[in-house]
Parts: sequence; structure tokens; C-alpha cells
Amino acid sequence: MLRNGLEPWHLLVLAIVLVVLFGSKKLPDTARALGKSMRILKSETKAMKDESAAPDAPAPGAAAQVIAPAATTVDEPEPASRPAAEAAGTAH
Repeated sequence: MLRNGLEPWHLLVLAIVLVVLFGSKKLPDTARALGKSMRILKSETKAMKDESAAPDAPAPGAAAQVIAPAATTVDEPEPASRPAAEAAGTAH
């Protein structure tokens, strides 16, 4: 019964249904968008495979990443010459 899943007349019926549903003007744009999406998917999967194959090696063309140490800040004590109320921010 399902020996040959897709026969030529199945594809013909499918093509006719697509033309009737979407119209002949939108089909080229849809096919172009589908092709672009497939190329993007293919390139992304290839990039993922390349990353998992060589995790220690930098990507070709990528500059070496330098990580700078975090800057530390030291709070300086308030000068003793200001009144305590002004230092606390309650002065009017």
C-alpha cells in the first residue's frame, strides 16, 4: 500500500494546491525566503559543529580575547572638617 510514498502525481497535486492557496505571485518570494532560511540553518549548524570539534582553538579570523582584571574601588573616609549633619546629607 505505502510502497512508494511519493509518486509523481502526488507532487503534481501538491503543487496545484500550493498555487491555489498562495497564488502564483507569492510562491517565488516564499521559495526564496525558505531557501535563505535553510542556508542560515546550515551555516549555524556547521558553526556549532566546528565549535564543538575545536573548543580550545580560537575561531578563524577572531582576535585573541584579553580579559582585564576588575577594577577595585576604595571608599575614602569623610573629611573630619565637615559637620556630621552635613556629611549625613541632612543639612538644609
